[in-house]
Amino acid sequence: METYLKELDTQLFFFVNQQLANVVLDWLCPLLRNKFTWIPFYIAAAVFLFTKYKTNALWFIAAAAVTVLLTDQLSASLIKPFFERLRPCNEPAISAQVRLLVKCGRGFSFVSSHAANHFGIAALFAVYFKNKYLYILLFAWASSIAFSQVYVGVHYPFDVLIGSVLGIAIGCLAACGLQLMPVKTTLNFEGNSNLRK
Repeated sequence: METYLKELDTQLFFFVNQQLANVVLDWLCPLLRNKFTWIPFYIAAAVFLFTKYKTNALWFIAAAAVTVLLTDQLSASLIKPFFERLRPCNEPAISAQVRLLVKCGRGFSFVSSHAANHFGIAALFAVYFKNKYLYILLFAWASSIAFSQVYVGVHYPFDVLIGSVLGIAIGCLAACGLQLMPVKTTLNFEGNSNLRK
């Protein structure tokens, strides 16, 4: 079973990395998985939260920080060293066939910290605010980053799949914790916000 899953994962990797290859994704995917690309988005999100919720926004920022800390530490410091799975671009048996569009890096592959971090944030806010439009937006954003990790050649599909599950689980727990905070706010895209104490 383990051998079958590894073979399936490798086949799916090459399908994304090679069969889906095109000039648009070759340009877009390295940008999507680059942390610096999203700095303006994070700043805009923080400004929005502080503008709409004033000091209450600190609860959201703190919850997001805790979520990223947990997803990053669990994936990078616990799971990766335990499994020690090489990245496809570092795997001797297939590395020569990999279309590598970014620096490979020397870290291990399973699970993807990028996927865990971003799905954690997506789950935190989607679950807490319970808004279908925000849900679609955030999970499309996290999915595009996870997909890019495979496309550029640094992760297998199962790396990002399990990383995503890890992130969602932690994000949901963080959202539940946020519900217990003294002041909570719900997001309404019709322009109103409701305070519940």
